[in-house]
Amino acid sequence: MTTADLEALVGGYHGDPFAHLGPHLDPEDGAVVRAFLPQAAEAELLAGGAARAMEKRHAEGFFQIRLDALPKSYRLRVTRYDGEIEEIDDPYRFPPLLTAFDVHLHAEGTNYEAWRSMGAHLVECEGVRGVRFAVWAPHAEMVSVTGDFNQWDARRHAMRKRDGGVWEIFIPEAREGQIYKYFVRSQIFGVHALKCDPYGFASEVPPKQGSVIHSLDHYDWGDHEWMERRGRTNWLEKPVSVYEVHLESWMKTPEGRPLTYREMVERLIPYAKGLGFTHLELMPPMEHPYAGSWGYQVVGFFAPTARFGTPDEFRYFVDMCHRHDLGVIIDWVPAHFPKDAHGLARFDGTACYEHEDPRKGEHKEWGTLVFNFGRNEVRNFLISNALFWLKEYHIDGLRVDAVASMLYLDYGRQEGEWIPNEYGGNHNLEAIQFLQKFNEEAHKVPGAVTVAEESTSYAGVSRPVYTGGLGFTMKWNMGWMHDMLAYFKSDPVYRRFNHNHITFSLLYAFTENFMLPISHDEVVHGKASLIGKMPGDEWQRFANLRAFLGYMWTHPGKKLLFMGSELGQYEEWNWQGSLRWDLLQYPLHRGALEWVKELNRFYSHEPALYEVDFHWGGFEWIDFHDVDNSVISFVRRAKDRGNYVVVVCNFTPLVRHNYHVGVPEPGAYLEVLNSDSELYGGSGVRNAGPVWTRQERMQTQDQHITVTLPPLGVIVLRKVAGPGGDPHSG
Repeated sequence: MTTADLEALVGGYHGDPFAHLGPHLDPEDGAVVRAFLPQAAEAELLAGGAARAMEKRHAEGFFQIRLDALPKSYRLRVTRYDGEIEEIDDPYRFPPLLTAFDVHLHAEGTNYEAWRSMGAHLVECEGVRGVRFAVWAPHAEMVSVTGDFNQWDARRHAMRKRDGGVWEIFIPEAREGQIYKYFVRSQIFGVHALKCDPYGFASEVPPKQGSVIHSLDHYDWGDHEWMERRGRTNWLEKPVSVYEVHLESWMKTPEGRPLTYREMVERLIPYAKGLGFTHLELMPPMEHPYAGSWGYQVVGFFAPTARFGTPDEFRYFVDMCHRHDLGVIIDWVPAHFPKDAHGLARFDGTACYEHEDPRKGEHKEWGTLVFNFGRNEVRNFLISNALFWLKEYHIDGLRVDAVASMLYLDYGRQEGEWIPNEYGGNHNLEAIQFLQKFNEEAHKVPGAVTVAEESTSYAGVSRPVYTGGLGFTMKWNMGWMHDMLAYFKSDPVYRRFNHNHITFSLLYAFTENFMLPISHDEVVHGKASLIGKMPGDEWQRFANLRAFLGYMWTHPGKKLLFMGSELGQYEEWNWQGSLRWDLLQYPLHRGALEWVKELNRFYSHEPALYEVDFHWGGFEWIDFHDVDNSVISFVRRAKDRGNYVVVVCNFTPLVRHNYHVGVPEPGAYLEVLNSDSELYGGSGVRNAGPVWTRQERMQTQDQHITVTLPPLGVIVLRKVAGPGGDPHSG
């Protein structure tokens, strides 16, 4: 060991501390044990039942002792400057704990459970309990772990560098619950930073930023029945009605505090379940420093946000959702990450997780950085993160945010601000390959689903990878959403001129496995709440809202509704506030809630509305030509084609008496759902009793019925008897 080595070790910039610290057989010094203990005034080596004083070779606390032979094991007795004496294990006497195969797979980008090797893990080595830390920083000169266990002295626990830029160390003093960060000194001269653990399983409560040592082995799951059933469920043929929630602003205590995970178990679960939703979708529950990002600027990809409780309390929330037959989908953000200095940005002083060139590595309009999807270790990190939530937290599905921004190199960029791919096009080929591999791996988890928020006409988003698709289970139907909102914003007088808005979606409804989304993005930033988009007086607004939702729940595709829309809340969503629960004292708002509840009940009991969502066999137009009256009618069918319902929508405020509707078969039809019912705040225009067909061709059918259409109303009819039969026997 040279003088330069010694100065580098005590200065905290030696790149290979294990070459000199701990036990060594040196050509000059023979058997020697060295320790850097800046907290120690004196130090002794304890081995074989004897204590031997160590020589202090540097004023900063570098100690050394020469021995006749290296001890098989030893401890250090440290006398601190305050006079306290403690015995510790020397982290530099322990061997590497990551296997060469672990390191190889990480560099290869094929360790899709990388969280089991990377990050902080409570382990036992040679009979000593402690924490194994591992982090990837390929262009670091040195990396150390600093935290509660070493008085945040970044010099004390410099790590061992392995192949591929992985750094590791076993620290016996570290314990669960302690806070830590990595001190990363870059090969770029003078660049250094304290970084949170990219694989950290827990974090401090923001605005604090430290990672927290946490074991994943504590929680005892009780959702075995749900998980077993989920594994043999084809969600494409099941009712899927999703309630999208921003946890921080769904409900607050009288003091203005957000609910904890445990409080959400008591309030959110029975509420969503009582309304008949099949799934919750949580806006990103991962740790994020700025609440105003709504969770979409993630720093702790492997840590549930500590704002509402501990990781195990979040597990308890998911567990209890499952025990109440409520699935959990979370928003996942592999498209970009924030520039916060303690996060992934320039992790080792270089573009480690992102691209160096801002034309590929930065979203200027979002102020965020883009993952380098072509880098093995980055793909490894992201796919591992997806599987982590599916496996460790029993999450049922991942809604992937901003897929369009990943697919296109020119997304949000002007001419000259982006780099074409190798073929001269604008597709991000590396991102496409990443998404395909992500979907292949995610779908190996029994019953897991993936949903793409993809706003372009990119083909095959929800088609299998082996056919050239991206492999998602479903895709948000953004076109349907935009057309429907444009239609309903218009005064009913003018809807005749926009009739194509409510029919156009059926031209492409079966090109993808679509989910119909009314998400948070549609009720914020001046876009108005869902009821706020509706025209007319108060009664007409609520009637429009019910008609909108009625058409949505009967249209092909799975359903998603953002919180607050079911209340008829006039205010836009405010992430700093809470939903307007006080509105439920008013009949129209309460009626809107009851309508959503009835829609979910009816939907989940009608196979015709969910079994064949993604094929023409489940939908048949009766009539979409009645432009002047703004009326449409259609049939929804189950796998059993004899199991069907007839849907008729009147999107004007006029009652239409004696309206003829073609139906598939002769017999008696009974109105089984009506958005204008007084139960939901409507005027009560309805069709009482069975309506018999007349054998006269109408529209596309050989027979028809004559019904009364309620104003701004949606009705659903079911055949209850054949010709000449008893309608009560149907």
